[in-house]
Amino acid sequence: MNLILHLLIDAGVIFGLAYFMPQIDVKNFGTALLIAVLLGLLNFFLGWIIRFPLNLVTFFLLTGLVRIVVTALLLKLIDSFLDSFTIRGFWPALVIALVVAVVGSLIDRQAPTPEMVESGYVVIRQAVAALQLA
Repeated sequence: MNLILHLLIDAGVIFGLAYFMPQIDVKNFGTALLIAVLLGLLNFFLGWIIRFPLNLVTFFLLTGLVRIVVTALLLKLIDSFLDSFTIRGFWPALVIALVVAVVGSLIDRQAPTPEMVESGYVVIRQAVAALQLA
């Protein structure tokens, strides 16, 4: 469920930024969803190969920054494969990568972990919220 949510939100972020930034062209939301799926697959299969040496060079002190730069590079790679997706320049790709990372971390922060669900914390939190509304 969390994977589907991340893919939909990433596609929404990409499509929304394409609306606001003239350097980014996305044909439709289906293309944005395809970009999100390809980005996830490339990050899983190829991203760690690129990130690991860069993290070694920076002594793992700039892990978040390295992840954002590698995501921007992967977006430029996706741009070269798809005709319906265009990014003119590296900075717009970096902006997309930064916004995707920030939104993804906000989603992960709000999503309950399996431990929270098993312990009953989520049920208690919902009950307290319902009592506050009443």
